[in-house]
Amino acid sequence: MSYSLCIGGKSSPRYGGRSCRTTSIARAISSMQTQQPGSLPDYRIDPYQLLEDDLKNVYEDIRRELVANTSHEELRTIATYYFGGQGKALRPMVAILMARAINYDKDQSGLLASQRQVAMISEMIHNASLVHDDVVDQSDFRRGKPSVNALWSQKKVTMAGDFILAVASMMIARLQNDDVTLTLSQVITDLVQGEFMQLGSKETENERFAHYLTKTYRKTASLIANSAKAVAMLGGADERLAELAFQYGRNIGLAFQLVDDLLDFVSSSDAMGKPTAADLKLGLATAPVLFACERFPELNPMIMRRFQEPGDVEKAFELVHKSQGLEQTRFLAKKHCVEAVRLAQTLAESPYQKSLMVVSDLVINRIK
Repeated sequence: MSYSLCIGGKSSPRYGGRSCRTTSIARAISSMQTQQPGSLPDYRIDPYQLLEDDLKNVYEDIRRELVANTSHEELRTIATYYFGGQGKALRPMVAILMARAINYDKDQSGLLASQRQVAMISEMIHNASLVHDDVVDQSDFRRGKPSVNALWSQKKVTMAGDFILAVASMMIARLQNDDVTLTLSQVITDLVQGEFMQLGSKETENERFAHYLTKTYRKTASLIANSAKAVAMLGGADERLAELAFQYGRNIGLAFQLVDDLLDFVSSSDAMGKPTAADLKLGLATAPVLFACERFPELNPMIMRRFQEPGDVEKAFELVHKSQGLEQTRFLAKKHCVEAVRLAQTLAESPYQKSLMVVSDLVINRIK
């Protein structure tokens, strides 16, 4: 069994438009035992503290935008429900860090208003996707509280998600930059395609992992990658620097989702703010399961029937823990983090550049 492992490089049509090299899972297992992907730098710097002034009113400003664009009180309530400040704000944080690092690299001071707008837009698109996910997945909890789906009808929730995207699109238009508009519009295209991919599955193991990685790029990494690219372009970055920003965000996004998929098997419901083993219950085979198939082929028919038979979820959960699936998932996530660090190291040295490296450490070591 082999899968596409992408660590950067020039454009190609696969895996989110970036080049891949093919590696066998068996080789990945052996390399885990003989060589680690590298160490992440230990800088005593807190990106959130560094950006405290930039981030402190992000959710408030988003809520203001949403409220200003409708007089319908219930729509306001649903649309602003996930903007109460309980999120990690990872996406706006990465966007602003990249913006400031690029600006420093280009000898510009401060953060452009348009770059901060992109940070807000990135969080709005993310939250709109969460709203739609809750409808698709019939989720009851999100961020430790009842989901929008549990409080309002599916029709109202779906339209509220559409409304958030519509307001985000208006904000993109106000930037008046065609290249940035195309870049951020690609995110929404990718999100929808990723969701459709998640509703299907592939029969062969080889296709299945490639399918999973492409789906992960589209659903998670595209937003972080294209937001980083957008702020770079707004800062006057040339094509090389804009591509570097994109690749940094892509690697961080892929690592983030891989760790998220791992945490679904090891974290408590209290820590995650939502039920664990949720992906299995939804019929989804994520990286830990796909890696576990190498040792336990009996997982394959369970994957094809989307863990629908009695006992499938429990058995799959057990087999993942008996396999090296969790270790291999973390290994792959760390490879992407190390690549993100390598890319950030090529930027001009600044607290923001160092913070971009620290983000990799935050992603690989997060517990929720």
